[in-house]
Amino acid sequence: MHTTTAAYLQSWTTRMWIDGIQIGRLIDLESIVVETVNTVYEITVISARDGDVLVRGGRRFPENTPARILGASRGGAILKLSGIYVGFEIELLINGRRIVSSPVRSIRLEMRQVLSRSAAF
Repeated sequence: MHTTTAAYLQSWTTRMWIDGIQIGRLIDLESIVVETVNTVYEITVISARDGDVLVRGGRRFPENTPARILGASRGGAILKLSGIYVGFEIELLINGRRIVSSPVRSIRLEMRQVLSRSAAF
């Protein structure tokens, strides 16, 4: 293995992974807003377990589009499965095509609307 590749793999595997989210740790119907270098995406989790989402934002996705979050990458062969992390691109699968975003600048969980029992009646 090439020394540069080995160093890259070592830095990848020892990374803390604290500046992002794993889709599988969210709950279904939770929403996140992801700002990349070029676009702001609104992402709604449909199935956290499977990574299925609806994504909307920019000229590629003017309306909610079904997608699967493949993970976070830096344009290489290594992928942090089902993750979205600051500084990394988001890799999505849409209609059998792999779509890669520009690098993520920020991630924000949207507040969940919770109704109390008394508010529902």
